[in-house]
Amino acid sequence: MTGPGATPAGAPEEPPSRLHGAAFAAAFVLSVAGLAIAVNQVFNLSLFGFRPVSTAFHYLVIGLFGAIALLAFPATRRHARRVPWFDWLLAASLAGLGVWLAASALTIQLRGWNAAAPFWPTVLAGVFTAIVLEGVRRTGETILFFVCLVFGAYPLFADAMPGFLWGVQLDLPGTIQEHVFGTESVIGIPMQVVADMLIGFLVFGVVLSATGGAAFFMSFALALMGASRGGPAKVAVVSSALFGMLSGSPTSNVLTTGTLTIPTMKRCGYPAHYAGAVEACASTGGALMPPVMGAAAFIMASFLNVPYAEVVLAAALPSALYYLALFLQTDLFAARNHLHGVPREEIPPLWPTLAGGWYYLAAIVGLTVLLIVYRIEAQAPFWVSLFLLGVALLRRRATGFGLRAFVRLVVESGEAVARLVALIAGIGLIIGGMSVTGVANSFSRELVQYAGDNIPLLLFFGAATSFILGMGMTASACYIFLAIVLAPALVTAGLDPMASHLYVLYWGLVSFITPPVALAAIAAAFVAKANPMRTAVTSLRIGILLMLLPVFFVLQPALILRGETGTILLATATASVAILVLAAAFEGYLYRVGRLPPWARVVLGAGALLMLAPEPATDLIGFGIIAAGIIAATLARPATRSG
Repeated sequence: MTGPGATPAGAPEEPPSRLHGAAFAAAFVLSVAGLAIAVNQVFNLSLFGFRPVSTAFHYLVIGLFGAIALLAFPATRRHARRVPWFDWLLAASLAGLGVWLAASALTIQLRGWNAAAPFWPTVLAGVFTAIVLEGVRRTGETILFFVCLVFGAYPLFADAMPGFLWGVQLDLPGTIQEHVFGTESVIGIPMQVVADMLIGFLVFGVVLSATGGAAFFMSFALALMGASRGGPAKVAVVSSALFGMLSGSPTSNVLTTGTLTIPTMKRCGYPAHYAGAVEACASTGGALMPPVMGAAAFIMASFLNVPYAEVVLAAALPSALYYLALFLQTDLFAARNHLHGVPREEIPPLWPTLAGGWYYLAAIVGLTVLLIVYRIEAQAPFWVSLFLLGVALLRRRATGFGLRAFVRLVVESGEAVARLVALIAGIGLIIGGMSVTGVANSFSRELVQYAGDNIPLLLFFGAATSFILGMGMTASACYIFLAIVLAPALVTAGLDPMASHLYVLYWGLVSFITPPVALAAIAAAFVAKANPMRTAVTSLRIGILLMLLPVFFVLQPALILRGETGTILLATATASVAILVLAAAFEGYLYRVGRLPPWARVVLGAGALLMLAPEPATDLIGFGIIAAGIIAATLARPATRSG
């Protein structure tokens, strides 16, 4: 973890570790208990005859891991390094309430407590709700806390709202009962996905990092591409993609891999703002990189009621195209500015590097096979984590992985799960408030009616809403909210369901590299010691495809591998050519042509955008414009040079 001074203003902060002494011991016990219960549930082991019903399991997850969150994340900066008495009280209360709710799970279901519960259980449920809100306040942004609070309380005043915002009103006890005892709020679909599936992936990410995986991916990328033209930037793109798909957080990815890649890029000639922008864009795209795409992708599979493997396959091509654009732009920038790679004496040899960490690549490949071929989404990351732990123990002389490291790994796994559980439990209040009042359905219906048959207008509404919410929410929170109110409107308008949900997810991430917020870009600027706004503007230019791709694949589902094989191949080839030309237009340099004058950049950029549009006619027109622009730029080269 990083201290308070390690995060730029405006970016989410990783709190300094408070888990030492008694707090560390408590977190270890809670982590062991929580992870053991999760393994027992996922593998259906029924250890010691313990096999709770699903809702009881979800309550236990919130109680145990939520307690860790209250110990690990401080209420204020003043308590950043110690756990005060009231945090112990809150943690014990949440753990105790989680156990009580789990023990009462069958009674809650059979007696319908979500509609009418006794007085004292309702009071305890109110306390549970208040602590859940405190957990999301500590682990999320302030705006997310207020969104959870307002929408969680929405049933109290829904009947006083105008138009399509009107909904069914409940009193305070009824609202609390729906949130805690119902299955559409705190323990709704997002929490079900986290508890039933995501815990294993969070553990896998921690195990991979703790056993040296992050360092291996950096060394491997450096050995492959470090010496090439603009090598450090290419290393940043590849390593951030590999690490980012496991972390799922653009900002934390920047602060992890960026501390290594950004200084190397600067040393090899990249301007500070450009180096920061490359890292910000590469880190942001990691949340869209299969096979592990962060929490939102798993929740998406649940909302769509499809296997997670389908989400992985649909996201594969857009992700590859996005990173192709980043890779090409860094290479073209290096060619235009005559930048070199890292000196060969500083580059680790490829084969010894591969021999020393092949099992990390094997773990990624194995995880992909288990997800796509065998489709055991919940169990796959546990098996791969066990494999990595086994290798680390067998090579403990080289890795230094012993008992102390294992204990720390358990606590770090508990922390990782705790943060997500605290966030998702709070976000569940949003879903519960909108579902029980009926506002979610009316919002989508009214949006479709307002836009009429105008798909571009509907997409604009979707993009603007996603972007605005993405400024203050995590990618998961933004996606969940919009998957309820916006994605159904896109589907109702006739767009592909998978493309519609991916559209929302992509646009929820755009704000990480777009001014004025641009959290990932600001974090990268801090590491690069560059101007934050200039870095953010450059990030937007380099990562513009993050905005363009969702528009194109929602209109042309072949880009998410939907449709006939011939159509998919043609769309892939066309998009690849368009991205190459678009990268050249942005960087002012084209292979075999050299530097491009401003007019040629405009012409090539326009042709590339036409080729990305999902119509055969626009493909031909765009190709013609590109060909004419390249010929004209080639013929103009002598005049340009002499001028």
